[in-house]
Amino acid sequence: MIQFPNAKINLGLSIIEKRKDGYHEIETCMFPVPLCDALEITLSNKTKFTGTGLTIPGKEKDNLILKALKLLRKDFNELPNIDIHLHKAIPMGAGLGGGSADAAFALSMMNNLFDLHLEDWFLEDYAAELGSDCPFFIENKPKIAKGRGELLEEVNLDLNGCWIALVNPQIHIGTKEAYEGVHPQLPQYELKETLADRSLWKERLVNDFESSIFNKYPEIAEIKAQLYQQGAFYAAMSGSGSTVFGLFDNEPEQSSWPKEYFRFEGEL
Repeated sequence: MIQFPNAKINLGLSIIEKRKDGYHEIETCMFPVPLCDALEITLSNKTKFTGTGLTIPGKEKDNLILKALKLLRKDFNELPNIDIHLHKAIPMGAGLGGGSADAAFALSMMNNLFDLHLEDWFLEDYAAELGSDCPFFIENKPKIAKGRGELLEEVNLDLNGCWIALVNPQIHIGTKEAYEGVHPQLPQYELKETLADRSLWKERLVNDFESSIFNKYPEIAEIKAQLYQQGAFYAAMSGSGSTVFGLFDNEPEQSSWPKEYFRFEGEL
């Protein structure tokens, strides 16, 4: 069984307050985009994990896909062994949710492979134990996310026919580093109302991480400025990572970026 876990972007990201459990209360709109990893899971005599493509940092025991398998095995006895292969194309620490997507897709794939017949809401509960962004990727369609990211609400948002450009300067920004620079506050504008009128996005759709990260890494701020110069109707940093995206009505003209930058363009 092969599937292609996709990345996401954040349309607006408000850091509202720090919670007693150590997480932060947020509000954002997550939107799936067509930059994908490739994940293959097959039945096997022995459970093993292999990876190709971008190097996956950390120890194998911290791999979210293996954690997803371990989570299912807590509740379902004698699940078969599986062979997992992940080809990694979504940059890590980039605000694109690649690791979360891999884990959520793995849950859905194992649900089918093992004939567990779990409904999406059940899978979302499992996904929430793996990471804040993971539940979004179970249904994998535009959602307003609140709480620590696991409380999802459908939103009517259609960007079909638009184009996206993703630019990442290969700067890894950890979650701890990103949150150290923010000052939680209530959002100034109502998110769903702003999303309904694209002419308001540039003024009102704000990522609260941008201010401190742009000060620390001015090259990231420069990417956003260049995307607007290129004709984007909206540009912003995605999540807490260093990727900046631009949204365009038509296929954007080729732009010269430093050769070490990661770049992706695609139609939504």
